[in-house]
Amino acid sequence: MTHRKVAELLAAAPTSQTVTVKGWVRTFRSNRFIALNDGSTIHNVQVVVDFEQTPEAVLKRVTTGACLAVTGKLVASVGSGQAVEIQAESVAILGDSDPEKFPLQPKKHSLEFLREKAHLRPRTNTFGAILRVRHALSFAIHQYFNDRGFYNLHTPIITASDAEGAGQMFRVTTLDPVNPPRTEAGAVDYREDFFGRSTNLTVSGQLEGELGALALGLIYTFGPTFRAENSNTPRHLAEFWMIEPEMAFYDIHDNMDLAEDFVKTVIRYALDRCADDLAFLHKRLEEEEKTKPQAERALPLLEKLQFVVDNAFERLTYTEAIDILLKSKPHKEKKFQFPVEWGIDLQSEHERYLVEKHFKKPVILTGYPKDIKAFYMKQNPDGKTVAAMDVLFPGIGEIIGGSQREDDYDKLRTRMAEMHVPEDGLWWYLETRQFGTCPHAGFGLGFERLVQFVTGMGNIRDVIPFPRTPKNAEF
Repeated sequence: MTHRKVAELLAAAPTSQTVTVKGWVRTFRSNRFIALNDGSTIHNVQVVVDFEQTPEAVLKRVTTGACLAVTGKLVASVGSGQAVEIQAESVAILGDSDPEKFPLQPKKHSLEFLREKAHLRPRTNTFGAILRVRHALSFAIHQYFNDRGFYNLHTPIITASDAEGAGQMFRVTTLDPVNPPRTEAGAVDYREDFFGRSTNLTVSGQLEGELGALALGLIYTFGPTFRAENSNTPRHLAEFWMIEPEMAFYDIHDNMDLAEDFVKTVIRYALDRCADDLAFLHKRLEEEEKTKPQAERALPLLEKLQFVVDNAFERLTYTEAIDILLKSKPHKEKKFQFPVEWGIDLQSEHERYLVEKHFKKPVILTGYPKDIKAFYMKQNPDGKTVAAMDVLFPGIGEIIGGSQREDDYDKLRTRMAEMHVPEDGLWWYLETRQFGTCPHAGFGLGFERLVQFVTGMGNIRDVIPFPRTPKNAEF
């Protein structure tokens, strides 16, 4: 008999039909009631064991973490908390679990402890919910762009360029690490390497994405990116996933329109399709917030998500934002940790003030000083700012960064020289400005940052199955 998913059975009518379900034991109470979960839902199905039909030798092997196959009648539950249950006719052990050694006993575990058990943590309610929400968001992103005529472009994971100019990249090489070939000057001779030059793991697919947009019109990338940044904050990963659409014939205003519609649509999809998981995560966050002073408590999760979906995003320039911050009460009372003045890179506390206190809605800032932005951003006529945009959300600050791209060949070359970006490695990027250039724009969204926002998790390491951080690549 084909087995049925727990999610499907819990939604079925209790018609005493014979069903088979397979999953892992969460709890086994009174040697009679098994809570079984197969990952299809946050809820367990209750299995009621018949002692006469289940050998004692099998019952002794029904322990937390064990994997079972159960066949029985799907009937109305006489207990509270579930509409249906399975009256077991047969119980088979697919995989034993040593109750003395299984680390995920039915009790509360800290997130720090569960990070050390990343091979097992998806079996917990919290991480099962996070991974199902992560899947829903991933699917919604692909569906969103496909429905709007975008093409998914696979940009290189191994690259010779540093799109951000930050220099924090992981090197890819086949050279002998102890005795690499060297030039006459004593430097490592990458001409002898696999690709004949120095290469790294990508920090962004944007530059290659622009090439696709200048041929296909509308493209998006959704792939892994890597930053060798020695940071152990709750906001940083060394390996993460990025969504980067690039659009020919878009200006900064078109870019803002797309970004706003995009995040609203995918969050709405999660609200619609992951109601049970988000309700669980909402309650979890609510309990966590009770331990904090009232003034420091975040918006309840579901309220925060609805806040983004329901509100038109406020749009203003960086200069206008600085004026607001300078007139703000926290600035006047010196409660901001970081100073406020024109030309600074806004900190999370500034961004959150604008979103949560001043406008009380998501915010899109534009017109940033060119000196704090990347070389490829379109220069505004004032000579001081660029057509950049950041989308700011409650509780997190910046969630999307983007810009109209500089399509003027001479201006791009000049800006690269000013920022010491070597032309020889990006000759192909410059050449697109000589052969049929056009206005174009794009943005980047860190997928884990989005998952973190939607699930309410405080640490980005908890929204990716196997986090890669400094000194941590265990799994």
